[in-house]
This record gives sequence, C-alpha cells and structure tokens, in this order.
Amino acid sequence: MSARTATSLLRLSRPAVGRTAPLASLRATMQLRALSASTTPDLSAAKLKIQQTTAPKALTPNKDLLFGRTFSDHMLVVDWDAEKGWESPTIVPYGPLKLDPSCTVFHYAMECFEGMKAYKDSNGKIRLFRPDMNMTRLARSCGRLSLPSFNKDELIECIKQFVKTESRWIPKEKGYSLYLRPTVIGTQASLGVGPSSKAKLFVIASPVGPYFKTGFTAVSLLAQSSFVRAWPGGTGDAKVGGNYAPTIMPQSHAAARGHQQVLWLYGANDELTEVGTMNCFVYLINEKGKRELVTPPLDGTILPGVTRDSILSLARSWGEFEVSERKLYMKDILAASKEGRLLEMFGAGTACIVSPIKNVHYKDKDIAVPLDPKDPTSQAGPLTKRFNDTILGIQYGEIPSKWSVVVD
Repeated sequence: MSARTATSLLRLSRPAVGRTAPLASLRATMQLRALSASTTPDLSAAKLKIQQTTAPKALTPNKDLLFGRTFSDHMLVVDWDAEKGWESPTIVPYGPLKLDPSCTVFHYAMECFEGMKAYKDSNGKIRLFRPDMNMTRLARSCGRLSLPSFNKDELIECIKQFVKTESRWIPKEKGYSLYLRPTVIGTQASLGVGPSSKAKLFVIASPVGPYFKTGFTAVSLLAQSSFVRAWPGGTGDAKVGGNYAPTIMPQSHAAARGHQQVLWLYGANDELTEVGTMNCFVYLINEKGKRELVTPPLDGTILPGVTRDSILSLARSWGEFEVSERKLYMKDILAASKEGRLLEMFGAGTACIVSPIKNVHYKDKDIAVPLDPKDPTSQAGPLTKRFNDTILGIQYGEIPSKWSVVVD
C-alpha cells in the first residue's frame, strides 16, 4: 500500500460526528490498522527512557496506607499513533496527563486497564505474579475497544524497569505490595464514534496493605437481578472502564441495606455470574454426593481473572475434589443450603486474593453460608484460607512456582 493510499485511508478513517461512524470510515480505519500493525514501530523496551523526579515524595507508613490513595514518584507512559506506531516508552515523574477535552476516552469510554502487584520477598527481591496473564487480558481488552495491539513481552520488560525505579515504594512487610494499574485510553481529539487513531498507554503505582488488615472479614451479599453487570455479546469478559461505573449505584443500594457486596445474577433463572468486581466460587457437595468447587464458565460475560485461573489450577493439581466451570443458579444454592450441602462461598480477585462470604440475601430471605465448622470464631472456611495462604506464599516467593517472576 502506497503512502498516498495510506493518507487517503487516514482521512476517511476520521470519525464523523453523529451516533455511528459511516461504514466507509470503519472499513478505512480497519485497513489502516492492519497497515499500521505491519509497517509502524511496535512497543520496544530497548527504547525506554527514564526521567528521574527531582522531588521524591515521603513514603506513607504501612499502617496509614489506603487502597489507591497514595501514588509513587513516577509513571510509565507510551503514546501510539496510527501513522507512526508506538513511540519510545518513558518513565517520568508522576503527574497530570494533558489531554484534549474532545478525546474519545472522555465521551465514549474508550478505556481499559489491568490490576497487578509487585512484591518484595524476604530477601528483598522484587516479584511479579503471572504478569503474562495480565498482558494477555489487556491486549484482549484493547482489541474489544479497537485500541492498538502491543508486544506483550516488551510491555512486561517496561513494567519491570518501572517497578525497579519505584523499588522504595514496595513495602517490605508480608501482605503489603505495590499495586500496578496499566491503562490504555483513546486520545484522538474527535466527537465522532469510531476507532481512535491515537492512544496512550500508562502505568501508575500505589503502595497498598492487606485487603483485610486485621484478618478475614466475611461479607454479606445482596443477590441482584434488577440490575445486570454483563450480558452475552457485551464486554463482561474485558476489563474496560465502562463495565464498572454502572455497578456503583446498585452497590450503594446494597450497602444501604447492610450488605457489603452485590451477587450479580443474570437471566430468568437467576444465574450466578460475579461477586462485586470479583469472580465467584462455590464449594459444595453436589447431587452425586461428591465435593465440588464450582465457578461460572468463561462464556463471554465473566472476566477471566488471574486469581480465578490460579485457584482452578491449584485445585486441579491437588486432586482432592471435583473442579468445575459450569453454570450455577440460585435454585442450586437454595437446594444445597436446605440440604446441608453448601460448604463455602468466596469471591476472588487481585485486590484481596479471596473474600469469604457468610450470607446471601435473595428474595427477602437470608441464606447462611458456612465458614469454618471447627472454629465458630473464624471468618473464612478452611478451603478459602488454604487458597489464600498458598497464593500468598507463591507471590512472596515462599512457595516455589513459575507464577512468581523475579525482577532482575
């Protein structure tokens, strides 16, 4: 394709003002994307530049850390242009982004992100937990929003350099870590609906403490069918910002009724999907009398969580009970509870690893979920605690595993 043709495609690809971009514009943009991917520079860690801050901040004491409130000295930033490809990645002092108010991210939620952590083990080595899975999911989310693709291995190398630069911000105490938020946004200055010809990838970091500072605290769920988190053909399996804002109001309603999280249901039969912003797990004795760990399948409505995959992999490696990815309905939970077959329930995600569930409020009735039958004071079931302790041990290098990646 000639430079003249590419220029013509770029002109056609600029979205028109209105509800949808013209078909010709969309086709031109897709052709331009294909051309760009093959002829423009990909993201390269070899081009990384570092600009150290001249005014380092004071560290926040571990006891005062609140999730997502304190930010480190620097951020990683990379810009992309459909004609020029990925620019050189840079680590610069943390600060505001300068963006045009017409950028597509502000008007059409053209944004996706990841959540991951950096840890310091007992020897002071920095570790990442399964970063390849985060990069794969970020790339898939970008594709869902027609944001640019990138070399996943190169981005991991950039992130490694970033966490090394922010090493002093990684708390040394077990249970503490540096939360990383890779984000990609559309930055084309245009009010037309269509793929963005410009994008910005950035990573910021926030030191965080344990999700449960004084030990597990089991939560109560409001089973919600009036509002839906995701649906077939939607974006439930992508980590996009547009999935989260609409959940805030239902979550506020649940909190006002004394519940800590929402159990998202879907369909006429009240199918279980997710817990708040976490994947959902149910441990029960199935109708065949076998112990079984169940989580909803990745059918397009469920986010493929890194912790979710880790729990499934560990459970299958233990070989002590059945492990299933299958649909569960509230009628199944009701029957298991009534017949004494419900053993444990928990949510799973990066922030908490696992979050024990003690109660589900459904159609004006409470369903009590067992915790530890041997310890009435416990706030988590034995299997829930086992998953937490095992994954935590891997994250801090106490349990050898290829999942824990040392940052050299």
